[in-house]
Amino acid sequence: MTLPITLQDIRAAADRLAGVAHKTPVMTSRLADERAGASLFFKCENLQRVGAFKFRGAYNALAQFTPEQRRAGVIAFSSGNHAQAIALAARLLEMPSVIVMPADAPPGKLAATRAYQHGQHGSEVVLYDRYREDREAIGQRIAGERGMTLIPPYDHPHVMAGQGTAALELLQQAGALDVLLVCVGGGGLVSGSAVAALGLQPGISVYGVEPAAGNDVQQSVARGEIVRIAVPETIADGAQTQAPGRLTFEVIRTCLRGVLTVSDAQLIDAMRFFATQMKLVVEPTGCLAAAAALNRVIELRGQRVGVIISGGNVDLARYGRWLAGGDTSKATA
Repeated sequence: MTLPITLQDIRAAADRLAGVAHKTPVMTSRLADERAGASLFFKCENLQRVGAFKFRGAYNALAQFTPEQRRAGVIAFSSGNHAQAIALAARLLEMPSVIVMPADAPPGKLAATRAYQHGQHGSEVVLYDRYREDREAIGQRIAGERGMTLIPPYDHPHVMAGQGTAALELLQQAGALDVLLVCVGGGGLVSGSAVAALGLQPGISVYGVEPAAGNDVQQSVARGEIVRIAVPETIADGAQTQAPGRLTFEVIRTCLRGVLTVSDAQLIDAMRFFATQMKLVVEPTGCLAAAAALNRVIELRGQRVGVIISGGNVDLARYGRWLAGGDTSKATA
């Protein structure tokens, strides 16, 4: 089967991102290793530009626009991290952007995206109701009206290749790994990471991790076809996708060893661990892969395990309540 991206695509994306994206650190923790029974290597994409891995895919996609596409600009839809990533990448590449975001997106992510509105190449934010309106339809309508290019948050080869550079860097920094754990929303990061990891280390086992309340990818893999679910009720707002992408699913079912799930309670436990033991602010979605390792959702004993921390954009008021144990609601805003 021919996959939508190759290791060469990811290496080309790394060249485009050189000097633009941060080469984020890989951190370790003795306490984390003890909890997991393994040697964990955390790729800290919460320290990436815009606070998430999404900048990698956004910049890689926009950097390949034609002059005509740059003049018309880009439109994207996102719950937050892709929104910020597209807005910043468009600003750096001097093109207009329109971002379609759910009205109940975390306030911090809305504010951060709106912060890129300033200047000649600012970003316009359009809000919608995620439970009643179709964000793709809104994006396609605006793209048609304004001649803009629509860049989806995950189901695009240039986005997938850009996201894969996170795993490419991790393997270069940490050396040989036995297992790679990656969070799953729509599948852009895990598909790009799987192609990168297997391209460099064919024997590595790659697992995706998603919220138990939103296991559309796990169901899709089990059925052998894309399964669509209702909007998941989970604190992991970046993983509130209803189905994997067509392109990302091809990579997922071909390259992944399996898809795991964790509960919201386990995500909060992982956020608390990062805050207290490693002094890292990590959003719920960013904790998916780590929660699987720290709670031994899969047997990792004695292995070298890469864990991608996907982002750190979280509303601080809710973050404080989660850490204090006073907020167990599923709502994202």
